[in-house]
Amino acid sequence: MPSSTAVNKDLQAERDKCTFNNEEFTLWWVGGETKLKEKRFREDFFLNDPELEEKVPLHFLSHKEVYEESVRKATVAFKKVRTLHDGVDNYSALLGGLLGTGILKQGNPLTVHYVMFLPALLGHGTPEQQAEWFGRAWNCEVIGTYAQTELGHGTFLRGLETTATYDERTQEFVLHSPTLTAYKWWPGGLAHTANYCVVMAQLYSKGKCHGIQPFIVQLRDEETHMPLKGITIGEIGNKLGMNGVNNGFLGFDQVRIPRKNMLMKNAKLLEDGTFVKPPSQALTYGTMMFVRVVICRDMAAYLSKAVTIAVRYSAVRRQSHINPDQPEVQVIDHLTQQYKLFPAIAKAIIFKLTSDNLWEMYNAVTSELDKGDLERLPELHAIACCLKAITTADAATGVEVCRMACGGHGYMTCANFYGTYGMVTAACTYEGENTVLLLQTARYLLKAWHQAQRGQELVPTVQYLARFLASSNRRIEWDDSVAGIVRALQTVAAGKLRLAAENIAKRQKAGATMEEATNQTSIELARTADSHCRAFLVQSGYEMIEKSCESLSPEVARVLRTIYQLYAYDEALKAVGDLLRFTTISESDINRLQAKLEVSLAELRPNAVGIVDSFDIPDGVLGSPLGAYDGNVYERLYEEAKKSPLNQEPVNQSFHMYLKPFMKSSL
Repeated sequence: MPSSTAVNKDLQAERDKCTFNNEEFTLWWVGGETKLKEKRFREDFFLNDPELEEKVPLHFLSHKEVYEESVRKATVAFKKVRTLHDGVDNYSALLGGLLGTGILKQGNPLTVHYVMFLPALLGHGTPEQQAEWFGRAWNCEVIGTYAQTELGHGTFLRGLETTATYDERTQEFVLHSPTLTAYKWWPGGLAHTANYCVVMAQLYSKGKCHGIQPFIVQLRDEETHMPLKGITIGEIGNKLGMNGVNNGFLGFDQVRIPRKNMLMKNAKLLEDGTFVKPPSQALTYGTMMFVRVVICRDMAAYLSKAVTIAVRYSAVRRQSHINPDQPEVQVIDHLTQQYKLFPAIAKAIIFKLTSDNLWEMYNAVTSELDKGDLERLPELHAIACCLKAITTADAATGVEVCRMACGGHGYMTCANFYGTYGMVTAACTYEGENTVLLLQTARYLLKAWHQAQRGQELVPTVQYLARFLASSNRRIEWDDSVAGIVRALQTVAAGKLRLAAENIAKRQKAGATMEEATNQTSIELARTADSHCRAFLVQSGYEMIEKSCESLSPEVARVLRTIYQLYAYDEALKAVGDLLRFTTISESDINRLQAKLEVSLAELRPNAVGIVDSFDIPDGVLGSPLGAYDGNVYERLYEEAKKSPLNQEPVNQSFHMYLKPFMKSSL
């Protein structure tokens, strides 16, 4: 990724001492030569287009201007993508991951149209409905969004209040928002971008409620874009991030739509108002899993971006003396700095590999679903739930640690930690709030625990429960190999699960209902799911890297093994209180584990810049003067500062209007 300017000498020195071939690592990271070639072509195709250049940094624009610029760029980008032959990967790159956010730094107002509205038409629409709607939507003759969450309800879908009441006389549905809390709230693109919407509403016919069903509703006139009669619509306001996404609110006042606008691929409503249940909810269930796989992969990408910026900056920035008689050292030479950054490198890699593993599981389970086999669907749901929760939470923490590792300069908006954090922390809430998802995993683990107690065969991700039950000693022998750490973390999860199950039983015996007892044990249950997930991440990263090393050079394999060792040691040290409860770990074992972690940091130190270079993130996507490939941090920071509107005139009008009268007022 050469730069046209001279490279900072400290950064170049880091690259010179790298022990492995960057391109080999990149090929492994991206997924092969074809994918890398396509990736680099896309980046060149989009990032070098003058129409997609940032004329003024978004953080200097008003909220309204940020949205308008985001719409402009989105339309330019999607016009360009239509000219490319291989559509799917190019659309995916624009809609998720790093390239899309490099072009549209505050999010894309058309994302929900592509990733939710179009899939909803395919997943819920009959062939006839798809024929009517999908072509127009794919060509963007209409722009859609997906309205599920309401002001008063998000994760708890059964609590949604928007109603769709069937009128047999006219064969229409009447959509209505009976309360303020029934207003749809949050859909991307809803406020001013979309003119159609898939609305999730409680279906009523013949005086009965049939639960949540999807409906296509026109929101705005196709020519004037004015809201239609009965539609109250607008934008929800400024947010921590993603302010180009155009999140909106939507209320209905007795809005009528024809019967054919209920999407009826699954559930159906006959002309006389008779409701026909869907044969199975399994396919919808599977779609949620797909979204969570994508989120895990995105978290790896965002974390790789943040740590690339922080590692390069830490190689350029010099701060303090280690030896008083020698010059100030690179910040990256401080062990505390290494401990901030290198585990973040490891997490980015482990999260990506685990998302690949989850993708393989998803494909296997989906093929089983097609044959009517639902056996492994709950397992996939459980592991996807907790992985979404842990990877988003850890990525948000990781981005913030990287920001603080860059000191004061990291606090500047132009450093791009702020924008990246806004993207990552949003994922902690959307597509399932994290605590709720951990409790869903815990509910599955309780069922698996009872199966294990009955001696039933267990699916792969929970087979460790049988081993735990078979052991006469509940505190297993400590072993600080990676495989030993995996077993220890699994034992922690099993031990916590046993205690949670026993406490639920005690509370029920004391008179609580099952639901009350579960709620009273929910802190333990969430922690159990957390431990289960972390054991899976260490195991998955270990297995995926070992599998990869079979086809990699010894130099790259050595670096990757150090990365999973660091990840395992770090997770074990963070769980040391739990390990003391459930294993024979001693104080000397903990000291040895700390020493092994420090050895891993030292082994990674010469290759840190090489690894983040191998993530192959171009400057246009990093969007940070601190992380540019050439390392000319201070020159780039100065250039960014000069772009401020306040620097476009020598004297601001506030001096004459306020400061000067104030300064003269005491005379």
